[in-house]
Amino acid sequence: MKVALYARYSSDNQRDASITDQFRVCRAYAEKQGWQIVEEYSDHAISGASLLRAGVQALITDALRGRFQVVLAEAMDRLSRDQEDIAGVFKRMAYANVKIITLSEGEVTHLHVGLKGTMNALFLKDLADKTRRGLRGRVELGKSGGGNSYGYDVVKQFQTNGEPIRGDRVINTAEADVVRRIFRDYVVGKSAKRIAVELNKAGIAAPGRSDWGFSTINGNVKRGNGILNNEMYIGRIVWNRQRFIKDPETGKRQARPNPAAEWIIQEVPELRIVDDGLWNAAKARQAAVKTKREDNGSEVQNSFRDRRRPKYIFSGLIKCACCGGGYAMISADLIGCSTARNKGTCDNRRSIQREQLEARVLNALRYHLMDPALFNAKMVQLRSRKAELERLLVDAEEPPPLLHPEMATFYRAQVSALHEALQADTEATRLKAGEVLRSLVKEIVLTPEAGELKIDVRGDLAGILAVSLKTKTPATGAEVSQFEMVAGIGFEPMTFRL
Repeated sequence: MKVALYARYSSDNQRDASITDQFRVCRAYAEKQGWQIVEEYSDHAISGASLLRAGVQALITDALRGRFQVVLAEAMDRLSRDQEDIAGVFKRMAYANVKIITLSEGEVTHLHVGLKGTMNALFLKDLADKTRRGLRGRVELGKSGGGNSYGYDVVKQFQTNGEPIRGDRVINTAEADVVRRIFRDYVVGKSAKRIAVELNKAGIAAPGRSDWGFSTINGNVKRGNGILNNEMYIGRIVWNRQRFIKDPETGKRQARPNPAAEWIIQEVPELRIVDDGLWNAAKARQAAVKTKREDNGSEVQNSFRDRRRPKYIFSGLIKCACCGGGYAMISADLIGCSTARNKGTCDNRRSIQREQLEARVLNALRYHLMDPALFNAKMVQLRSRKAELERLLVDAEEPPPLLHPEMATFYRAQVSALHEALQADTEATRLKAGEVLRSLVKEIVLTPEAGELKIDVRGDLAGILAVSLKTKTPATGAEVSQFEMVAGIGFEPMTFRL
């Protein structure tokens, strides 16, 4: 009789010798029975909870081809520990008229499949419960409950009985410096893609000693993974954010989020790498790139394209006056109407050098925004409005002044500092200043006139006031921001032509 041998070992028995031992006892049994061994199938270091194993799949395929009449294994759980899978193997072998015989159970029947399959399923569940219980206990002691994070080294130590002590971590100084560098670069405006490119050019190895990618840095905020979302960097271990369920079709694990109430959080200040200020600044920028403010003041979710950091200072702000379409780079240094070139539905074929446009707009902003009349005229309106409100609300508490008397002087100093920052040699300074400048300019409209392009710069005076006050979120009162009230009494969006 022709027989095939099958052996497997999994992560709970990490020895290649286990395969050899299983084959040895099976060969001895087959020789005693006088059977002819035609093939030996094995799977190394693979769990028996799934049939997606090369060895067992080859065994099933050859059985259906009629290569042998008996499958011999040490025990049923070597074929599979999953109740559904072992039943599937038994059904396929019965169809091929192949018997399954194990050294532990003898010839496998429907009774064995039912009872033994149930016992194996209970064993797997009990093993998973014990593993999770052990991991939870480890986390509550301030130890890691999973794999190692970038920025830390595993502490190798043993108990008196020789058993390893798991979960202890210590800061890796060199990697910790890289983590802080990533946070600083991200906060000043660099994209995750750019940070990854610069790290790779500097020859700095990523986690797993591979190359850096933007997903390694960005990760997933909800799942708490990625460099920018790992709370261990602020001295906090968060465990049980998610659970894993095996897909019955593919055998692959799928992550499912757990409710926040089930998370286990443990403070480990000795493992802190990033201070609160840097961490909070990174979180603020993450939130900012995911939302944008509409003209009515509401915030909406940004599209994927909107989240990309602009390549140039005014990227995405330049519009064609003829069709309303955007201006984009049409050569190494020229920008032109995208609609005219991509669709042919716009007649505006005028182009302009990007650097020339930026220089003209920056100089104009510096000149116009530093004009004292920009504030003085509005302050007169404010005083008039204030007097009117005082007559109407004589019994009301006097509101704080909307503009400090020295605001114009202070504001001019801020605009001058912004202009100097844009000329600075430090890339981080220019990036930060560029972001501030973009918050002042709503759009730049280019209109072809007399053979050249006229430039109209449109912006929001409330945004200018916010910059001059060194704040992105104006003070609020009576459920409306002060700057919104100012806009309602004559602070219209600014527009000037170059």
